[in-house]
Amino acid sequence: MPNIGPMELIVVLVIVLLVFGPKRLPGLGKQLGSGMREFKDSISGSSKDGDDDDDAFGRPALTPAQEAEPAAEPSVQPVAEPVEKPASRPSA
Repeated sequence: MPNIGPMELIVVLVIVLLVFGPKRLPGLGKQLGSGMREFKDSISGSSKDGDDDDDAFGRPALTPAQEAEPAAEPSVQPVAEPVEKPASRPSA
C-alpha cells in the first residue's frame, strides 16, 4: 500500500476547501477535533475534567445515600375491564 505523500495531502486539502469553503473550515476542524477527543476519551475511559458526576448515560450519578434507599415502586393505574356490547338483532 503506497504512503500518502505531500502532493496527495495538498490535493485532498484543496478539494475540502472547494467543497466546504473558507468560512466553514475552522468550524469543521473544531468539530473534527472534539469528535476525535471524545472518541479517544471513550476508548481509554478517561475524561478531561476528571469528573465522574455522570453515569454512562449522561445522567447525574447517585450519591451513596441515594444508592442505599430502595427505589420507589412505580405507580400502577388500574386497567378498565372491557365492556361487552349487547348482541345486535338481525334486521328483518
